[in-house]
Amino acid sequence: MFSAIARVFRTPDLRRKIGFTLAIIAIYRFGAHVPAPFVSYPNVQDCLRQTGSGSEGLLSLVNLFSGGALLQLSIFALGVMPYITATIIVQLLRVVIPHFEALYKEGQAGQAKLTQYTRYLTIALALLQSTTLVTVARSGQLFGNTGIASCNNLLTNDAWWAQLLTVITLTAGTGLIMWFAELVTERGIGNGMSILIFTSIAATFPAAMWAIAQARSFEVFLLVIAVGIVVVALVVFVEQSQRRIPVQYAKRMVGRRTLGGTNTYIPIKVNMAGVVPVIFASSLLYIPALIAQFNQTPDADGNIPGWVTWINNYLTKGDHPLYMLLYFLLIVGFTYFYVAITFNPVEVADNMKKYGGFIPGIRAGRPTAEYLDYVLTRITLPGAIYLGLIALLPLVALATVGANQNFPFGGASILIIVGVGLETVKQIDAQLQQRHYEGLLR
Repeated sequence: MFSAIARVFRTPDLRRKIGFTLAIIAIYRFGAHVPAPFVSYPNVQDCLRQTGSGSEGLLSLVNLFSGGALLQLSIFALGVMPYITATIIVQLLRVVIPHFEALYKEGQAGQAKLTQYTRYLTIALALLQSTTLVTVARSGQLFGNTGIASCNNLLTNDAWWAQLLTVITLTAGTGLIMWFAELVTERGIGNGMSILIFTSIAATFPAAMWAIAQARSFEVFLLVIAVGIVVVALVVFVEQSQRRIPVQYAKRMVGRRTLGGTNTYIPIKVNMAGVVPVIFASSLLYIPALIAQFNQTPDADGNIPGWVTWINNYLTKGDHPLYMLLYFLLIVGFTYFYVAITFNPVEVADNMKKYGGFIPGIRAGRPTAEYLDYVLTRITLPGAIYLGLIALLPLVALATVGANQNFPFGGASILIIVGVGLETVKQIDAQLQQRHYEGLLR
């Protein structure tokens, strides 16, 4: 293993790519601690220190993906969340807008056009989200109703031009992050956006683990580490698991050459949806809490509306059983929904038929599509249950060991960390095999 790592750094091209990636990561993390204009840095730090874990719900998820930059109101406060949202929206619009689907099928030129649309949508979403963030920070609700004086004075200037400059700065920060990600993809190692998300989540690990060590005993801390190692091993096992459907291609004559006659397979992963259902479910569950937050005004008798009280009691705290049940069911439902959108059995069956491919024992065309749908439906069930259980780990940790909802060994954190880590190692391994005929892993 150590000799393989030494080969990585002895290869000039690979060493240059890794160095470039690390430099971008360092700049990205530096920007996460640079406060935006007219933000009171001492008040923000004092508020963070007194509130501990900070906000919950969707803000907690956005803060996780920004590496803690959101609650610090830094120039990279929005992080990669606008780009992730824009990518998911453009992907879903392929089902609704025929033009998007046609662009997707055009190949590289169409993909470039969709990427351009994603960039425009990212800037638009960043503008909207930065405006919302500045408004919430100005009203003193960024950390909730804490009653702490420093949390109500996060901005030093309430003038409209100061707020406009802050919004422009946050939007420009999102554009800069998007550019960093594309530079890493072109000149570095791995997918740029995935690497930045990995960096943001990994940056929160030490603070989250230290919070558990302070809240509980050292024995509980060691137990959490042991459970985390087991969870990582299980996640790696499931993420690498796949159902391989055998495919044979018939021989055909093209001029004087014989083509086809090969055997291959269609890999269907147990978790085809990735981390998207967890993000969808978290966002949807935050909507009732967001609506209730704007209806806290008591009536003539001094009572808050009953439905607002019910939401505050059951749908805002992750340690409540009803919240956990709804979260789990939403993840299962969104997993089936997202897999149905991203994997089209009819399209796969048509492509196989076009090139003379068939599944042994299954007729080409519609029977092949029905068989693929049959396999996909059944293999998605354990994948959906797995996603739901992994997503519940932070909530269980919240109720047992006093962790926050960004518990590092569960939910979106562990799925992204493991997924990006595996993909990056595979890319380094492939490049080593091209140069030394021997990969990183044996």
